[in-house]
Amino acid sequence: MTDPFAELMVRLRKDAGRTKEQQADAINAVSGRVTLTRREISRYEKFENIPTNRTLAHIAVASGVPFEELLREAKAARARRRRVNVREEEDQDDVKRRTLLGSAAIGVSAAAEPWGRLAFALSKGSLIDTPAAFALINRAADLHVQELNLSARRLQSTVESHLDAITAALPHAGEHERALTVAAGETAALAGWVSWDLGDYAQAGAYYDVTTECAAKAGHPPLRALALTYASYGAPTPKRKLELLSQASRDVRGHGNATAAAWVLGRHAEEAAAVGDEMGALRALDQARFAYDFADHTSEQAWVHFVTPYRMDSLALSVYGQLRRPELTATADTAVDRLGDELPDGGVVVLGDLASALLNGGDVEHGVYVSRQFTAASQAKPNTMGKERAAKIAAWLPDSERELAHHLRQFAS
Repeated sequence: MTDPFAELMVRLRKDAGRTKEQQADAINAVSGRVTLTRREISRYEKFENIPTNRTLAHIAVASGVPFEELLREAKAARARRRRVNVREEEDQDDVKRRTLLGSAAIGVSAAAEPWGRLAFALSKGSLIDTPAAFALINRAADLHVQELNLSARRLQSTVESHLDAITAALPHAGEHERALTVAAGETAALAGWVSWDLGDYAQAGAYYDVTTECAAKAGHPPLRALALTYASYGAPTPKRKLELLSQASRDVRGHGNATAAAWVLGRHAEEAAAVGDEMGALRALDQARFAYDFADHTSEQAWVHFVTPYRMDSLALSVYGQLRRPELTATADTAVDRLGDELPDGGVVVLGDLASALLNGGDVEHGVYVSRQFTAASQAKPNTMGKERAAKIAAWLPDSERELAHHLRQFAS
């Protein structure tokens, strides 16, 4: 028998990317008992059985949906079963109920099981234990890694849900308060970047302010550097961008911040080049490359995972292209070789900067070729940075490429 509640059970599991066995394991992890099996999950999804309220609470936590909503769905489903059995007239309250299927509440169902266990512990008023705290911290780190592969639209609800989880956890943090505060700041910064990527600049600024507050409370300057450098992309004037990046560069001095320093200095070089400060731009780029020689973007702070060699190529291309430096050709060749045949994570940005640099630097034929590659690749992961690059490329394309320029302007708008 098919039923909306059974469909909901399937939807929650699939939204979380789990098999039936994995869903059972996730719910068992929340309950702390091995009571559910793959067969029982199958019975729920075939409407052969409806979970008890206690099990519903565990399912809600494991799936990241409000328990009250899930309980309402189950009560309605039980009412439907009773009506089928005794052929009673339909209850009008059931007609008026608000279904969860397709609703925003399901948007957080991709939340990881570990913080689900934490949420269940919090509902009992207990303090966070070390495994639960580490689960929250690791989840914040994982979201920054996911940003390389997921669009802002797909990432938004998951990031905001995790920020809510940490917010709820902080009053119960105990000895883990500082670490969770840093994780909260990292998550808020990513939420700000996602908001900026989606065009909500006011919300992005609010998230960056929260990150800065977390940095101050935790006494962790690199966290402020993250917020400042993200914010530099949307700062209203070149002067303000450079002010933010100058402060950020001071915040990432010291051991363990080499990748962050390389990114901040690279951004400083990019913005200095934009205002024609050739000496300042080249000095900052040299410092960025020097820092990156000592960096490992996979083992430092989670939020530096995107600072790949491809991203460093992109920054260098942007600087040399804006300054029309002779180093542009060799840097472009290196970037193309590094990209290879298959476009890696972050490759779209590199293609955009490469096309812009080549066109601006006078290598029009090569620039048009790369512009076409960028146009095709940018459709796969549309974002604000890609749209900004599309607008620049369109402005520099020759008159013979009006159709391509028109397509890029449409994409940018």
